[in-house]
Amino acid sequence: MADSFRTLDNVVSRGYILLMKTVGVRELKTRLSHYLREVRQGEEVLVTDRGEVVAELRRPDQDRTGMKAYPGLVVLAKRGSISVGGDNDQSLYPLLKPILPPGSASRLLDQERGER
Repeated sequence: MADSFRTLDNVVSRGYILLMKTVGVRELKTRLSHYLREVRQGEEVLVTDRGEVVAELRRPDQDRTGMKAYPGLVVLAKRGSISVGGDNDQSLYPLLKPILPPGSASRLLDQERGER
């Protein structure tokens, strides 16, 4: 049992994925010109207040296809290693009819749990 807990030392939070630059409000106020130059060059900057992200700085013409959820992909796209596709065409994904009638999940769970 003790061996299984040792493997938890290798667990990494999602923080290693976040490659976007962050800056606190105070530093942003002091070095605003510096960060605006970086944004002009295509960088995205997250503004934090007491560790909480409160704003994003980016060029107005920058792609907003939801890539901010995957900053690692943004980096690869900027390098030219990958190309990002466009928005999905909703007509390609027809709505499917329910397989079971409404309330079936609740009944199945009650059967599984049995009497209490």
